[in-house]
Amino acid sequence: MTERLSTEKPRMAASWFAMAPDSLAARHRATGKHRYLQMFNLIWAVWIFGDLIFRNTVSDGWVLATCLSFPVFLSLYLLAYFQPIHRIAIYAVGIGVLGMVILRWNNSGGASYVIFSCAYLAFAGSVRTALVFMCLMVGSFLIEASLQGWPLPVMITMSIMALAVGSGNFLYRLNAEKDAELKLSHDEVRRLAAMAERERIGRDLHDLLGHTLSLIALKLELSRRLLDRDTDAARREMEDAEGVARHALAEVRAAVTGIRATGLAAELASAKLLLNSSLVHLDYENTLPALPARVEAGLALVLREAVTNIHRHARATRASVRVEWVEGELRFVIADNGKGGMATEGNGLCGMRERVRALGGKLVVESLRERGTTLRITVPLSNEDRLAAPMPQAISDESRLAS
Repeated sequence: MTERLSTEKPRMAASWFAMAPDSLAARHRATGKHRYLQMFNLIWAVWIFGDLIFRNTVSDGWVLATCLSFPVFLSLYLLAYFQPIHRIAIYAVGIGVLGMVILRWNNSGGASYVIFSCAYLAFAGSVRTALVFMCLMVGSFLIEASLQGWPLPVMITMSIMALAVGSGNFLYRLNAEKDAELKLSHDEVRRLAAMAERERIGRDLHDLLGHTLSLIALKLELSRRLLDRDTDAARREMEDAEGVARHALAEVRAAVTGIRATGLAAELASAKLLLNSSLVHLDYENTLPALPARVEAGLALVLREAVTNIHRHARATRASVRVEWVEGELRFVIADNGKGGMATEGNGLCGMRERVRALGGKLVVESLRERGTTLRITVPLSNEDRLAAPMPQAISDESRLAS
């Protein structure tokens, strides 16, 4: 029994510090950040021992308060990061209360705990709740510090630092929530575009095949009736039915080919929505040229990556997309008026270059500092490719409304 308890206690303790699915650590991981990134912020915990630097000697009370409080602080800090985020206020307030308790013996440590508390309170509850918690924590600190006889300039400085750290995390939280909403909106546009496309396909196939199949059935029925009386007439009816069937097959193939031309249009509409949320105006043509299926699919993925880069990094106010045929080649140009000055190619740009290379084309990047970035893509296409492509198509009403 004793041996069993000795093994279960470490497991229980480890489970407390395991990453919960709805924790702050899980949110960081979902955005591509390492789940232990928050641990680097513990470097600022050195200020908990700041009195060793600013004072020649420390009292026995300082040693006792610091040695007892620091392990508690580390535990609360880790719990706030790895436990479900709806509990973060409990651990953050605990850190702040710990700071108030030791403020009498360890001024630097107490103030540091309050700052760490505000850093976590930025993620507590709703936006209003987080702001109220931070203000109450700083107000409590000011009252306690004034009772301890702190100089007013020091009190104000520490309060500003706590609010600055909390506000920084608060802005990070708002941006993260906004990005999550944009992603949902982006996905919703694609889903609605796909739904509208399926409905269009259903209508087209119904209009295309309904009359044709009825005509084939009628002619085959007529040929069956004529078979015993007039074989020549029956043969003519069957030949007519065969011709109608072949014509219908050609129309179905053309319709299926045309279906593929809507991917780039839907991607443009989705890009318009994403960039509008960043106050970036996107210019693009309402009518797209005829594109072979493989080229259209590749360019849609390139456009998605390029627009994502503009949204995240460019700081632009305008962007444009142009697609045109010029002397036997397709030219696809994506430009923005952002900060430019791209020094190195990241994974996104390398991925775009590989996609263009797979199409047999090339990608040229022009990025001048404060003059924006332009991606010039050229893909050579033969006359056979152009003939195999669907007819030029305007962006659908559904896509335009979404944009």
